Order: sequence, then C-alpha cells, then structure tokens
Amino acid sequence: MVGGGVFGLTGALELRRRGWNVTLLEAGHLPSPEAASTATSRMVRMDYGADTFLTELAAVAMAGWNAWNARWRRPLYHEVGILLTRRDRPRPGGFEFESRAMLASRGHLVETVDAALMAHRFPTWKARGWAHGYFNPRGGWVEAAEVMRELARDARRARVRIREEVRVVGLVEEGARVTGVLDGDGRTHRADVVVVAAGAWSTGIVPQLQGALQPVAQPVLHFEVDDPEAWQPPTFVPWAAEIAETGWYGFPATADGFVKVAHHGPGTPGDPDGEATVSDEHVDRCRAFLSEAIPDLANAPVAARRSCFYCDTFDGYFWIGRDPDRRGLVVAAGGSGHAFKFAPVLGPLVADAVEDETSRFARPFRWRPFGGAVRTEAARSGVR
Repeated sequence: MVGGGVFGLTGALELRRRGWNVTLLEAGHLPSPEAASTATSRMVRMDYGADTFLTELAAVAMAGWNAWNARWRRPLYHEVGILLTRRDRPRPGGFEFESRAMLASRGHLVETVDAALMAHRFPTWKARGWAHGYFNPRGGWVEAAEVMRELARDARRARVRIREEVRVVGLVEEGARVTGVLDGDGRTHRADVVVVAAGAWSTGIVPQLQGALQPVAQPVLHFEVDDPEAWQPPTFVPWAAEIAETGWYGFPATADGFVKVAHHGPGTPGDPDGEATVSDEHVDRCRAFLSEAIPDLANAPVAARRSCFYCDTFDGYFWIGRDPDRRGLVVAAGGSGHAFKFAPVLGPLVADAVEDETSRFARPFRWRPFGGAVRTEAARSGVR
C-alpha cells in the first residue's frame, strides 16, 4: 500500500481483516500533515443533487461513522446537521432543489429555511439576505485529523507493517505485471499487489493516469473569534452558501476559537510538493462574501491559511480499480474534494478492487476510459 491517507489506511485495515499481509509505505509520518485527509474538519452530508448513487452511498457511510464513534468511544463524527442556504428560492436543476427532492424521495425529512428561522436559529447569518434553502439534521462534520490518528492506531494494532519516510517514486514492472515499487533511495519493495493510494501524488507514481487524475490546490482560511461558543452548534452549524454557484462553505468554531471557511471550486492546478499559497486576493473575496452573509465574521483576524490539494478525477467519481493492462496494480485515489465523508465505506471498496470483486457500489469507481468533457459532483462550483 503506497500512501497513508484515508484511502490507504482504510484499505489496509480492510485487507488485514480479510487475511492479507499488508505493508504501508508513507512518504512522511502518520497522519501526514500534507495529506488532504489531515484537516481540522471535513463535512459529512448526503446532499448530492440528483445523484442517486452518491446519496445512497453517503447514507451508508453515515451509519459507518456512528459505528466508528462507538468503536473509538468518543464522538469524532458530530451529527449536528448542515445548513444549505441561498439568497433566492431553490430552482429546478439547482443543487439545493435537486438535493431536497432526492432526499424526500428517499424518506429523509429536512426543514425549510426562511427569514424567521434564520434569525431565531442561526443568528450570526444575515437572515433577510439568506432566507432560502433548508436545514438537514442528517449530516454534520468530522474531526478529520483525529480520525486519521485513530485509523493509524487501528492499523498498527491490526499489524499493518507501517514504514514511514519512504517516498515511492515509481513502479517495478516485469512484462505486463507490476511486482513492486521503487523508493527515492533506490530500494525495491516487492508485493503481490501494489495499491497506489497517494492522493495528489498518485500521477507521479502512475503517470499513465495524467488526464484522469489532477492535483489542484483549494484555499482554506481559519478565522479567530473571541467567543467560540457563539460559533458552535446549535446556533452555528456546518453550512454551504449557494455552494454550487459560489463555492463557499464552512464549519463551527473549534474549542480554541478558529472558524474554518473553505472553497469548493475549480482550484488551481499545481504540484503538491511545490509552493501553494492562499493569496490576499482570496482573503479579500472571502471577506466580501462574509460581509454579505455572516457579518460578524467578516473582520475577524485570519489565524491560518492552507492550500488543500484535491486529487481530482475527470468525472468527479473516485478512482478505485485494477489496471486492466498491468496485473498487480490497483489505484485508489481521486477523492475530488469529497471522499473523506465516505471513509467508513472506502476500505471495502479498496479491498474489493484488490480481490477483483465487483460490488454494486464499486462499479462507478472502476478503472475507466477518460477524456472529453470534465464533470464534477453536484456541489462543486465553477467559480474561483
């Protein structure tokens, strides 16, 4: 297993459960601060527009998050609901309208947003301006970095052989078969099956997937607030503001008083090992949005800036499958900025690919032809 992000750790754990001997090679340390998986927070939602498949898979993952909470005996998934709000009424074809229709068709109840509800329940929002949309009580946020620490502990307890500070630079091939990987120190690591789960670094190891996978940097800001409790549930919950059009979304304050505001847009293609900074221009754009939507946050000091590297696929679905032309190679990557919420179901999907099993949920993620028009999942904005 190459890479100790969410695909790699969950896949390694499931393979051990099925009886495989697993060695995991990680370029840094677990959990890696560079990985997209390692963040203060990640949103958990089953709101996916008209996409039946992802809506259903997200509901399965939510049950998995509750099971993980019970296993770890501490709530790292916080089901506090999510607020999907907008300035005008949801329209057919729009993200909020189609998400609500899909949820209703599956028996999930949501609460309509209006100015009175916003003023009473979510007083930090400019109620009159953002008086449409809905609140979904099924959803919330997860402490991503802590989840990665727990998964790393679970992997060690399960006797996954973890080797840190091993940077894989290429594959070892014998004819039409991959038999191992080569690291940056010239050492060869042999394996019956190689799983490349290196996120934004995956195409450096499997260059044939350039075009199918692309690393893009997304800007993340952390604002410091004086009264963290005022920015926590139930009055401040994970939110998305016309996300498919604007890209803006965010989270409640952490205990030490940092409110995360991020952007789910096209991002900036780049090298995950290079310099990726969040510009002053982006900070200004964010403050302009906040002044219209959450005024009390607009002038809060920026405590931290981070570029989060997505590994985008060309169609917005993950890439979890065997190489049809080279035996012994599986790639599990392409999170496209929305994979972490599916963490409880990723391990079985990765293990099924290794064992060449094809479950119903695995089919859309298989190795597939790529090229042509680029698509994204329904919440992804086209605006930088």
